[in-house]
Amino acid sequence: MRYLKNVVTLNLESEKCTGCGMCENVCPHEVFLIDQRKAKIINRDLCMECGACEKNCPIGAIAVNTGVGCATAVINGFLRGTEPSCDCSK
Repeated sequence: MRYLKNVVTLNLESEKCTGCGMCENVCPHEVFLIDQRKAKIINRDLCMECGACEKNCPIGAIAVNTGVGCATAVINGFLRGTEPSCDCSK
């Protein structure tokens, strides 16, 4: 599921990557692929900014600004009983 094009805060420093595969394993939307012993972002727009990849990267090659975007909007909407709103339209 794509959210919005070119708004994701996800960054990968591929020169730091050791190819452990944790990002690929934990990403719920299959944003990452391990290719030739390095992680690659195959579709940045699929990222929901949940932060699982960043939290599980043992060498800190991944950064993402969690608490923003669609993942947070869905969670907050569920908890509040309202429609998800990520304030992207502002």
